Amino acid sequence: MVGVNLPQKAGGFLMKKELNYFAKALESPERPFLAILGGAKVAYKIQLINNMLDKVNEMIIGGGMAFTFLKVLNNMEIGTSLFDEEGAKIVKDLMSKAEKNGVKITLPVDFVTADKFDENAKTGQATVAYGIPAGWMGLDYGPESSKKYAEAVTRAKQIVWNGPVGVFEWEAFARGTKALMDEVVKATSRGCITIIASGQEMQ
Repeated sequence: MVGVNLPQKAGGFLMKKELNYFAKALESPERPFLAILGGAKVAYKIQLINNMLDKVNEMIIGGGMAFTFLKVLNNMEIGTSLFDEEGAKIVKDLMSKAEKNGVKITLPVDFVTADKFDENAKTGQATVAYGIPAGWMGLDYGPESSKKYAEAVTRAKQIVWNGPVGVFEWEAFARGTKALMDEVVKATSRGCITIIASGQEMQ
């Protein structure tokens, strides 16, 4: 097979259809509308979170980003879990906007922990109430969080998901993400509109 250089390149009709569908879904969503936001740093997602708080009814905040929220809002001990110093400065403003707009925010309440960031690390469990011990970090969420997330997904008629909610690449820390994905698949089979998108698409 030989490649041919063409002078013009453009997205096709399928891409156009997908973009139109996505734009319509964000501007005139089915409700309740749920956003699932993961990733590590709050500061990187300020615009995204702000924008989505004007559109959604509920929001799940997971991944490493959740520890910044939990430390600021609950004074939770987070060990060596990810903490975003810059993002921490705007957490309360984001929560105030959520309250003003009537957006229900769901944060994790329990965690699978590790003694180091390694696929073969020792694992443990922790909760918001008791915190994560010094020298340990949260890399996934636990069964109680899974229940809360499943309830939010069950209520939704439209879901947009952006960013990982755990270190799903490693089997020891993948259970929470897989459980959430299973719930989203079930919701989709019931007719829920589901979109998995990058941050740029959602902004």
